[in-house]
Amino acid sequence: MTARTTATERGTTFLKAAIALQTLSLFFQAATAGALLTSSRGYLLHDVGSKVMYAAAMLHLLAAVLAWRPGGGSPRPVLYATGFLLLASAQVALGVAHVPSFHVPLGVVMFALSTLALAQALTPRLLPRSAAG
Repeated sequence: MTARTTATERGTTFLKAAIALQTLSLFFQAATAGALLTSSRGYLLHDVGSKVMYAAAMLHLLAAVLAWRPGGGSPRPVLYATGFLLLASAQVALGVAHVPSFHVPLGVVMFALSTLALAQALTPRLLPRSAAG
């Protein structure tokens, strides 16, 4: 029983860290998007940040699968992470195609969704009254 609890806790800790990294990379992207307008270095920072953001989305999916499979929990985090990776793919494609009219709003939506996912992951779960006692 202890080994299973420890493995589950480790999986959720990795998932929380992956979501936090994803959220921070999206915030960095927003900051460098502003720098892109005022500095020649902004482009390089935004380009490197896009690769980090995409890697963070892939890490989020990996962490969700690793948290789900050993414990047999809900596959919902895997579905969310998959959807987020699809959004990240669209975001990269829109950025490469230089379509700011969709790229910028999608970035805002992605940051909001990632922040909500992080808040949900960090919020302690309350047990229903019937299960508590």
